[in-house]
Amino acid sequence: MIYDIIYDKNTRLRVRAGKEAFTKEETYGLTETLLKYEFINNVKISHKNGSILIEYNNINNKTKILHILDKISQKDLYDGKPSDKIIIKELENEFFLKLSKKILKRYLFRIILPIPLRKLRMFYHAGSYIYKGLDSLTSFRADVALLDGTAITASLLHNNFSSVGSMMFLLSISEMLEDYTMQKTKSTLKSSLALNIDTVWLVENTENNNVEKPYPLSKIKKGDKIRIRTGSMIPIDRVIFDGDAMINESSMTGESLAVHKDKGKAVHAGTVVEEGSIIVEVHSINDETRLNKIINMIEDSEELKAGIQSKAEKLADSIVPYSLLATAITYLITRNTTKALAVLMVDFSCAIKLATPISVISAMREASDNRIMVKGGKHLEAYANADTIVFDKTGTLTNASPVLEKVISCGKYSREDVLRISACIEEHFAHSVATAIVKQAAQENLHHEEEHSEVEYIVAHGISTTYNGKKAVIGSRHFIEEDEGIKFTKKQEKIIEENVKEYSVIYLAIGKKLQGILCIADPVRNEAKEVIGELKELGITNVVMLTGDSENAASKIAKDLGITNYKSQVLPEDKASIIQEIKDDGHQVIMVGDGINDSPALSAADVSVAMRNSSDIAREVADISLLSDNLYDLITLRKLSTGMINKINSNYRHILMFNGSLIVLGVTGIITPSSSSLLHNLSTMLFGIRSTTSVLEDKIEENSLMVKCVN
Repeated sequence: MIYDIIYDKNTRLRVRAGKEAFTKEETYGLTETLLKYEFINNVKISHKNGSILIEYNNINNKTKILHILDKISQKDLYDGKPSDKIIIKELENEFFLKLSKKILKRYLFRIILPIPLRKLRMFYHAGSYIYKGLDSLTSFRADVALLDGTAITASLLHNNFSSVGSMMFLLSISEMLEDYTMQKTKSTLKSSLALNIDTVWLVENTENNNVEKPYPLSKIKKGDKIRIRTGSMIPIDRVIFDGDAMINESSMTGESLAVHKDKGKAVHAGTVVEEGSIIVEVHSINDETRLNKIINMIEDSEELKAGIQSKAEKLADSIVPYSLLATAITYLITRNTTKALAVLMVDFSCAIKLATPISVISAMREASDNRIMVKGGKHLEAYANADTIVFDKTGTLTNASPVLEKVISCGKYSREDVLRISACIEEHFAHSVATAIVKQAAQENLHHEEEHSEVEYIVAHGISTTYNGKKAVIGSRHFIEEDEGIKFTKKQEKIIEENVKEYSVIYLAIGKKLQGILCIADPVRNEAKEVIGELKELGITNVVMLTGDSENAASKIAKDLGITNYKSQVLPEDKASIIQEIKDDGHQVIMVGDGINDSPALSAADVSVAMRNSSDIAREVADISLLSDNLYDLITLRKLSTGMINKINSNYRHILMFNGSLIVLGVTGIITPSSSSLLHNLSTMLFGIRSTTSVLEDKIEENSLMVKCVN
């Protein structure tokens, strides 16, 4: 690259390669190339004059940077994609450039154009507003376009050209601001949601068989094979190399029923394996697959409008006829065209239509800033209006990493064998109880070979496989006794009675006989009791805990947390029916869960929340996902959602008061139509800007301090 050094001071270096040195798209690729070096902190490139600004971390690295620039040739340039930060910056620059041009043209034309040409230009621009107004009139729509068209037409008929010019100028700026605010808010939301780092099971070929190990998706390369099992989300778009599964493609197609796919069939990122297991060979990696899914979700969130947003749009349109009626009445009473026009210039609906959706999107963006992913405005509204919260116990109210306290042999296998076999079976499933078993086996150096066949996860019950030619099952007592028909001996019943009173219990059976029990202690989260107490203060009147644990274990947890309403030994289908019963009693329900077995209940609730360590299918089903392991986020979410509702209602009141005052001032002749139009449009812009402000203020900091105190 041929360039001149324009600026060189401390750790900032600016060089210029000249016009047409690279295209706009190539600047994105060049930015990516330079930012790959750890000592380069920031890069800003302009394709207009070939300027490259580089900020780096040590003055001694300047020589390295110049050497890198010297080696870059035309063939090293490629079209890249802009980062979210660049997109937001470009949006800002574009808006302020348009705004500057608009203001400059308005006042410049006033100076250089003769009055006849200025009037001709005004009529030309007024035509589009009048056309839209006539379209609304002929379509029998009483909306903002009709009101604007009527106001401009009436002003033109009365030769009030000053009002027409001011009105169209302010309307155009208002439209620009609305578009800019919407785009920037959405872009910021997209940027803050791109936080997940996926881990996959990498399949490696050995001399005898395949070995699987957890591996970061970001390090996967062409030719690698990855295993995706029941409950896991498919991270890439690819073709199945081996295996078959039932794939839930609702995130792609909207179809709720899973479809069967086997070798050679295409699968897509963001879909979920409901049942079965597949191996996918990587041909190429699209680093933005996950991000693109999130972006699509945000764009689709327009279809997930909050009810209050839809009400605002209906309210805005319903006010238009009254504005026209007020104008007519003012003219009939006063016979003063100026006063009537001053009333006509006031448009309640414009501010309401702008402020409400911006408030909703801003709240979603603010949620994402606090590592909370919301899939639509209606879910925030439902969370604000809910009076009941239902918690799954394990991994939600308790720590995400339960501890294996006891391993008891009940058959021919030793304690160590029971733990080793259990860990071997459980290691393929990302559930907190499975993790506890695998972790304990590792701590005791109980290495386990893959001595079982393909494992099958049976939702909410357990796991089934074949171990050394015999059927092996591990899971709940209901699964072992009722589903598998395995009978416990009196001796085994006595062992269970003496050892498992305050534990969650996993049972291992091999060859139709109970061989061992594993007692899991699930410590309550330190913050759980305080969070539940504060949720009650924030209007949650009913707190419910659902768990598959024994009555003794559930009772102890509920007592520790101050929960009076709980249900033990609950199956997943029972969870969903319990949620429905609560809804049938007239309550609005929040369901908080994390496992595959919580998905029916998450679907049944008015609004559902998945924890950070949730299974992929739980996150897919949930309306809201917490991206940090912090129960205080439930408080943050409540304050944010109620704050959003309060802000929208506050906007309603202030819009009605302010615009009502303008009508009074117009009728009394205190303000002219031009002043009325100016004040109305300025207030609309201010309400839009106000709607982008935080509703949480210092509440997040308070929660952070509480977390620090707890920790």
